[in-house]
Amino acid sequence: MLVLALRSIRRRPGQFLATLLSAFLGAAIIMTFNSLHDTAGRGGVDSVSAGTLTTAASVVGGYGSLLVFFAVASTLTVNVRRRAGELELLRCSGATPAQLKRMVVGEALVVALAGVALAVGPAVLGGRALLGVFHDSGQVADTVSHVFGPIALMSGLAITLSASVGAAFLALRRVTRGAPRRDGRARRFLTYAALVAGAVSACSTFAFSATDEALMAPPAYGAILLSVGFASLAPRLLRGVLDRLPLSGAAGWLAVRNLRERAGELAGILMSLILFTAVSTVTLTVQTVESDAVEASGLVKSVDAKNLETLNFTVVGIIVVFVCVMLVNSLYAATSYRSREFGQQRLAGATPGQVLGVVWAETLVLTVTGVFFGTVAALAGVVPFTVVRTDAVLPEQAFGVWLAVVSVAAVVTLGTSLATARKVLRTPATDAVALAS
Repeated sequence: MLVLALRSIRRRPGQFLATLLSAFLGAAIIMTFNSLHDTAGRGGVDSVSAGTLTTAASVVGGYGSLLVFFAVASTLTVNVRRRAGELELLRCSGATPAQLKRMVVGEALVVALAGVALAVGPAVLGGRALLGVFHDSGQVADTVSHVFGPIALMSGLAITLSASVGAAFLALRRVTRGAPRRDGRARRFLTYAALVAGAVSACSTFAFSATDEALMAPPAYGAILLSVGFASLAPRLLRGVLDRLPLSGAAGWLAVRNLRERAGELAGILMSLILFTAVSTVTLTVQTVESDAVEASGLVKSVDAKNLETLNFTVVGIIVVFVCVMLVNSLYAATSYRSREFGQQRLAGATPGQVLGVVWAETLVLTVTGVFFGTVAALAGVVPFTVVRTDAVLPEQAFGVWLAVVSVAAVVTLGTSLATARKVLRTPATDAVALAS
């Protein structure tokens, strides 16, 4: 099956490009930050610089590992779903489920290895640039030079390969629907546990004083946990919104019907939107409020405060890149996969403009739903922090941050969906129906 996997990659490299891009970006980020461990461990590095480098590598490395898994899982799930017919044909030809798993996992391993190999060079350059940022901000001594060593390389290999293998198993099981029923109960338990833990963490902010160094942690973690809980409930949340959505006209009716039928398939897109909106909004808003409060008090930021600020902005930047990649991959695949559907609608009398109107309405509903629940999760963290830190309820910085985050989400989702739909509609309707049959 490994030989078949290699042949599959050679025959259809375009389908694996999205997975390769996710693995490449993930490995580059992981190795870039874990090279700070190598740098901190070399001789002659003072304790303050070593602590700064180790903290940055540990925090961002943890976030990066999760994002790599979600990004690779998202792209692999789309690829495996599009190959459902091929996998079914292999099963009818005598292939066992174990052999299919070995084939899909083998493909994921080959692509992941290629991604890691391509990411080594950019990771070295990225590590040097990142260390330069710490030098310029005074967080690390100028005498400390960058080292790319075994910790960076082995962590990139281990995390990327593990994420790819795990994501391949998950993607294949999702498509074949072979997961046992107890997984549904376990998922519900974890979902409600995340919601409860998020609410408790956000509410615990009121137990801190305005000058506590750990004040930013509870609201941020609370908002993140709430967004994870909402993201896990994405299909149910989307169906609940659709049941109460007063869309009129043919385009609106058809958009609601399509979204209701494809709620499970679109859950990944909605999950990405919720997490992106919540994490970006709460992190940037809380950090901006904290920085303005420190500046207004006339105090000078400590090294720990500078470290935290750098980490917050870095984490948000990583999240923006990964979520944009996941959204573009998922939306492109979900829209291009509907070529036959679009062709049938045009043969039934719909104009290309009407088809684009339906796609626009569907994407708009998805975007608004994701932004809404992401905003709710973010406010659960922003409001308690603002009340404790400044005695206000909602900071004036919140609207600008939220507007920037929503603008990025809207441009990525609407732009990708409409551009892909226009590309699909260039194919004549009869050809689209015949090719997809």
